[in-house]
Amino acid sequence: MNALSGMRMLELTHMVSGPYAGMLLADLGAETIKVEPPGRGEMTRGLMADDPKFSVGGMGPYFLSLNRNKMSVTINLKSEQGLALFYDLVRVSDIVLNNFRVGVVERLKIDHQHLVEINPCIITCSISGFGETGPDANLPSYDMVAQAMSGTMSITGQPEGPPTRAGIPISDMYGSLMGVTGILAALVARVQTGRGQHVDISMLDAQISTLNYAATTYFLSKENPKRVGNAHITHVPYDVYPCQDGYIVLAVVTDEFWRKLIDILDLPELDTEENRVRAGRLKNRAQIDQEIGRILDTRSKKYWLGKMRAAGIPSGPVNDFAGAFVEPQVAARDMVIEVDYPNGERVRMPGNPVKLSETYSDTFSPSPALGEHNQKIFGELLGKSGAEIAKLERTGAI
Repeated sequence: MNALSGMRMLELTHMVSGPYAGMLLADLGAETIKVEPPGRGEMTRGLMADDPKFSVGGMGPYFLSLNRNKMSVTINLKSEQGLALFYDLVRVSDIVLNNFRVGVVERLKIDHQHLVEINPCIITCSISGFGETGPDANLPSYDMVAQAMSGTMSITGQPEGPPTRAGIPISDMYGSLMGVTGILAALVARVQTGRGQHVDISMLDAQISTLNYAATTYFLSKENPKRVGNAHITHVPYDVYPCQDGYIVLAVVTDEFWRKLIDILDLPELDTEENRVRAGRLKNRAQIDQEIGRILDTRSKKYWLGKMRAAGIPSGPVNDFAGAFVEPQVAARDMVIEVDYPNGERVRMPGNPVKLSETYSDTFSPSPALGEHNQKIFGELLGKSGAEIAKLERTGAI
């Protein structure tokens, strides 16, 4: 049994922010029915799918990784019969998730105002670039737009370089996480009120929220923070340092860590009264980083990390993907899983990061083929006969 067993979600999503939110809820046990348009289905089905190096069963890495543990049905929401069929699913569901551009669900008549008339307990969630209110609500947006507008890119990158986006679509992911948080909060509230509600998530809002203490430093000082690369604005040494065979990171945030580091590196010339406190180390950042880099570059990553970890100094290797996925800690936490596909291929992907002590089961079904579950959902769940399903197919409703 999983935490969300017994919950049923209809997912009308594409790209990243919506599918990732749906995947997280599906991993936690929500029965997730992905509603796709007939024909080609959700647009990310085709991304990189024509390259055999990156695809399995006609699906590329986006769709493979973001749509596990889901079922797929096809419904033409623009047809009268298709919309009626979708409404039938709403009657027996708990959640409807989408990440359409603002205004689309209203035009399709699948917004909260329409759906709550069908099922007063329904929880709807829309994840969009700018949310459903405000002067930019109707503008299109993708991940990098939110990273840029939020100020995040202005503090990311090297001091002498241009503003830089994060290597993964963090605004998409943050929007997903806020969507999941909102849906879970609405489920709890429904227990108390007996009613569903709408969750309105903006990727820009989510990104602004994560600025957190960095934003507060700006509000207090009225000074825009600068790009500092991999360094920290208040802690030294806190950066990426070269070793003979790659890079490691050190995160020395206390005076005690500093004392231990100086002993390990045998750098008595840095053991000054001034450097024994954080303010002094911040003042002497350039010299400290230079000397530490010089010493670390004489030995391997394994050698230095062994010393650092034995002393309890926060540190770690700068891994590429190949290194990250063979980390013993990653393996111990089941964060690399294997999903079996009907064609006999096995796909590795990141696991479920939410570990619950009671209602938790790590089981993963493959991302579905387009319309794979039409018969199961329309027949078994909604009670449609074979003849009725065939008629829906002939009319283009599914």
